Amino acid sequence: MSRNLTAYGFLSGALICFAFFSWYPMVREFILSFQKTNFVDPPEWVGFENFATVIDDSAFASAWLNTATFTLLALVFGYVVPFVFALVLNELRHARAYLRLIVYLPVMLPPAVAVLLFKWFYDPGAGLFNQALDVFGLGPLAWLDSTDTALLSLVIVSTWMNLGTGTLIYLAALQSIPSELYEAAELDGAGLFKRIWHVTIPQTKLILLVMLLLQIVATMQVFIEPYLLTGGGPENGTLTVAYLMYQYAFSFGNWGGGGALGLMLMLVLIVFSAVYLRVSRDRT
Repeated sequence: MSRNLTAYGFLSGALICFAFFSWYPMVREFILSFQKTNFVDPPEWVGFENFATVIDDSAFASAWLNTATFTLLALVFGYVVPFVFALVLNELRHARAYLRLIVYLPVMLPPAVAVLLFKWFYDPGAGLFNQALDVFGLGPLAWLDSTDTALLSLVIVSTWMNLGTGTLIYLAALQSIPSELYEAAELDGAGLFKRIWHVTIPQTKLILLVMLLLQIVATMQVFIEPYLLTGGGPENGTLTVAYLMYQYAFSFGNWGGGGALGLMLMLVLIVFSAVYLRVSRDRT
């Protein structure tokens, strides 16, 4: 014990941080979901009344549908695009360090700053994206004001903000693949795409599975993009479960309803993660 005292000291610091900022809020949320309280008067236990309230809300189904749609779109862009970027960077021989810095740069920006930057890009008048469309003779788009493009616009923002982290993780996995495997594939006459399919993907299968799980769990909790860009609009077209939870707690003052939504989202993610890990473990 005395020999490992320093290690236990560092470990206790991490455990205390997790206890206060992760575990305690989860326990508090669980308790709140069965209570009716204003944090002034003593709380009243109401059983499953909060769950019934949020389920009867007309925005409940829209929030879950938007969250699922956002997650699927984010998988198409936010999961695939970083892997493609990593493949390209791994093949380059010059200016690799500079290009890695460029790719990782968005991660260094505070999320609120990055989101507000895109709010200017999406501006229907002087926005950068509409000016770029005008160069090609295309009409301006109501990026954030149309139900057809608003959710996709949020996915683009999320992908850009998190591109660097995913790319560097994939790049580290690619660089751990023995070069002899690629040389053997080339001797067998395998082209670029066959090398990727038969060497790269099998060798990075584990990290791809882990990143897929992390991607889904993170995107299911999307909040800052709809909060700062659209406020859940237009016509609840970008209202997500996390943002509806925020509305219940901080806009409606219904802390129990917010806790019930948070608990439902947490249970969905726990069940999905457990099933996913079981299936992926059987296949690896």
